[in-house]
Order: sequence, then C-alpha cells, then structure tokens
Amino acid sequence: MLSVKGVVVQFGKEELFKDVNLNFIEGNCYGLIGANGSGKSTFLKVLSGSLEPNRGTVETGKNQRISMLRQDHFAFDEETVLNAVVMGHKHIYDLVLEKEKLYAKSDFSDSDGMRVAHIDDELHRLDGWSIESEAGKLLNNLGVGEEFHQMKMKQLDSSFKVRVLLAQALVGNPDILLLDEPTNHLDVETAMWLEEFLIEFNNVAIVVSHDRHFLDKVCTHIADIDFGKITLYSGNYTFWSESSQLALRQRGDKNKKIEEKRKEMQEFILRFSANCAKSRQATARKKILEKLVIDEIKPSSRKYPYIDFSFDQPLGNDILSVVNLSKAVDGETMFKDFSITLQKTDRVAFLGRNDLAKTTFFKVIEGEAPADRGSFKWGEAVKAAYFPKDFGPYFQTDLNVMDWLRQYSANRDESFMRSFLGKMLFSGDDVFKNVRVLSGGEKVRCMMAKIMMAQVNCLVMDEPTNHLDLESITALNKGLERFNGVLLLACHDHQIMQSVANRIVELTPRGFLDKPNYTLDEYLENENIKLQRAQLYV
Repeated sequence: MLSVKGVVVQFGKEELFKDVNLNFIEGNCYGLIGANGSGKSTFLKVLSGSLEPNRGTVETGKNQRISMLRQDHFAFDEETVLNAVVMGHKHIYDLVLEKEKLYAKSDFSDSDGMRVAHIDDELHRLDGWSIESEAGKLLNNLGVGEEFHQMKMKQLDSSFKVRVLLAQALVGNPDILLLDEPTNHLDVETAMWLEEFLIEFNNVAIVVSHDRHFLDKVCTHIADIDFGKITLYSGNYTFWSESSQLALRQRGDKNKKIEEKRKEMQEFILRFSANCAKSRQATARKKILEKLVIDEIKPSSRKYPYIDFSFDQPLGNDILSVVNLSKAVDGETMFKDFSITLQKTDRVAFLGRNDLAKTTFFKVIEGEAPADRGSFKWGEAVKAAYFPKDFGPYFQTDLNVMDWLRQYSANRDESFMRSFLGKMLFSGDDVFKNVRVLSGGEKVRCMMAKIMMAQVNCLVMDEPTNHLDLESITALNKGLERFNGVLLLACHDHQIMQSVANRIVELTPRGFLDKPNYTLDEYLENENIKLQRAQLYV
C-alpha cells in the first residue's frame, strides 16, 4: 500500500495542492487526472520520493519497491539497451555489479567468498537470475527486437528510447508502479499490450495519460486534482467524466427535488456498472461501482471548449484521387505506389508504425512537399483545411490572440471575435495575449478556431490531440463525430479513431492496406488483416 498523509506542495506562493490524504491499494490502477498545469507530474515525483513535499509524508510498506517511468531520454546513453532495462531493478543490478567486481579481484579472500554467497542467496530470493530474460521479453513485447538489445541507448531514436524506459519501469514486478504518459510514441498494438499488462498487474499502479481509451481500459479508480485537492473516485475515466457532468447539471437544476436527483444518479450508476466489460479489471470496477455512495460523486470545475466544423458548400462526387504515389525522406521509404480514391462519405484513419510516413503523405497532398513518383488530384468542390503536426510557424508573429484569428475571419467585429474565442476558452484579457507565449494546448485551440472559421468540407488532421488536455480532446472528439464532411486523420487517440473512422489505411515501406467499411477495432481484431499486416512489416 502507498499512503499519502497531509501532503502540501507549493512553489513560491502558488499552492498546487494541500492536505492530501490518500491510500493507494494493491490490485487497483489509479488514473491521475487534472487540468494542464495542475501538478500531475509533480505529484508522481512526490510519490516516487524524487521531490520532497513542503509538508506531509509518503509511506510504503516495508521493503516495497517504487518504480517510475523516467522522462530523461539521455540518462542511459552509454548503457546497452538490455542493461538499461535491468537497471530498473536497482537492488538486483547493484548486487550483480558487486558480485562481478568481487570476482574480478586479484586477491579474492574468504570474506569475499562469504559475501558472494550472501549475494547469491539474495539474488535467489529476488528471482534476480531471471531478470535479464524478463528484460528481453519485455523489450520484445514493446516492439524492441533482439537486434537492438546489445546496442547502446544513444544509438536509438527517441521513440525506441521511450519503449526501453517503459520496460525499465515494468521490470521486476515493482510493488508500486508510477507511469507518466506511458503510451506516448507507442503504436496501437504496443499500447494494447501495455493495457493488458496493467489489467493483469496485481500491485499498485498510478498512471497519468491523455488517452481516454487507455484510462477506461486499465483504471479501477480516478484520482482527480481539482480545487487544489486530490480526490479519489471509483470507476474509470468515462464514469468519472459523465457522472461529474451529471452532478454539475443537477446542481444547476433548481426544479428537481433531491430524491429525484438521487434516483437519476443511482440509475446512471447501475447502467454504467451493467455495461462493464468482462475483464478482470472491469469486473473489479463493477463491484466497486455497486458499492458506491451517491454523495461521493461531485461536480468538476473542468471547462470544455466547443468545437464544431460546420460548412455550407456541398461535396461533389470527386474528392481525392491518388495514383501510385511514392516518397522517400533521407533515403528511407515512407510509402510506395500508394493509390486510393476517396468517396464523399469517407472518414479515413491513417495507421503506420512510422509517424513520419503519415506526416509526409499529408504534406504531399497539401502541396507542401513534392512526391518522388505518382500523382494526386483533389475534386473541384473540395474545400480542405490542414492541421499540421508542426503548427509552430503559424505563431511566429507578435500578434495577440484576437488579431491572430482576425486574419482568418470575414467578420472582424470585436464582439464576434470575443464570442468565437470564448467558445475556445479565451476570455477577458486572454484575447490580448501574444500568440508567441501561448502554451501548446492554447495554440491547438487557436488552430481549431481558425479551421472552424474556414467552414471547410474536408479535414486533413495530423496528430491534432498533441498538447491537448482531456477536456479539449473530448470536445474535439464530439466535433469530429458531428462533422459531415470528408476526414483524413492520423491520431494516437484510440477513442477518436474508433468513434469517427469508417475506413482504415495503413502505410508501410513495403506497401499499404486499405480497408473501407472498417472501424479501428474491427481492423485490429480481424485475423486475416493481422496476417497481411505481419507480411508488410517482415
């Protein structure tokens, strides 16, 4: 068990949270959520012991080991990949290192022999002899094949380093596992493997993630940072989100009697618990929800932007025709002989293990990069807007938010601009902030406002959820569900891809797959498609 008692954390005069008293219990997975800047990563550092709270204590059981996903991609550059993972269990690693040093001594003594025997006993107790094979297995499961295991960490690109550091956190069955954005840079299959790992994990797990599907799949509880407090709630993220919004609506409804509100909330709990999937994690969550006291559910202070991509110009029959398109970047093939014809009802999710391939394809069809071979043609009635993965150049200006958006608006009236920006959570003096100093999430909301103003009938979006908080991701999801135009989307948010796409395209250097009338989950679960995909990645 992990106990937090009276913890206060503040920086200068700013108090992130105060008087935190929580118990994290074995067998549960806790999703730590909160608005951007609320202190999620800071709280994980406090739990791990790498940051001292201003007041209060964090206590674990005797000899319990805490493991945290490291964020420093360069900390182990001189280590081999396999060694970096083994170092995740510091005690075992130190014992093995000590034993090697003892055996290397030229004057090996009797006392050294006794120490080696003690080390062997301790390694046997800790199952330390199997740590290397476990590390290798974890790496393979995370998509880091054996050909990488003896390479130096500095030889890997950042996406592979993230996987190695994740294996490092998972190795040796830690008693308390702390994961900050563990699905970043993971492809969809690897993220699904991690979901199953956490579902079967029997100790304490605490995760921070902006992936709602991931939080829903693995979490039995939500720890919400709000109003300067951290409060535990039973259930997964969707249950917390929907129940807290229901509580907020009820608080504003002066006409309903208290008993009517309690009955409405009770019916919501029963419906939600009845719909739980039949995994071990979901079964445990269902039992927790059945014991839930209605008064535990509180309204949240979260605010959601309003995202709506409406348009007037109807689409014609010709949308986009791509014929034998090929492109390489720095000698590496991104896609080869790719052909596709889009229909006016298509909402295409683009997959592929190389994110640069999807980005490159979008740049080619948007005219920002030339193709090596092949051609493409947009339909005459198509009015498209592009959300690039790198939107930084749009903000290399000293304009304020209102004037920045005015560039893209036919109606430049201040009251109209304020109303429009208010939907995107820019209010009061926020509209006069210089766009250079906006956070990543604020810049994405500006880009969404720009696209909404354009009233396009085709959206090309490359990782639009990067930098967004959970509330903005949810708002974007709803906006894309309402959108009636053509959509080309690359995104790591499983729930968005599953809920909006009706056609799946996967780009690989050896070819491509194009599956109309498939959802993401249907595509991933189809056995024939699994074989086809495996052949493309041989």
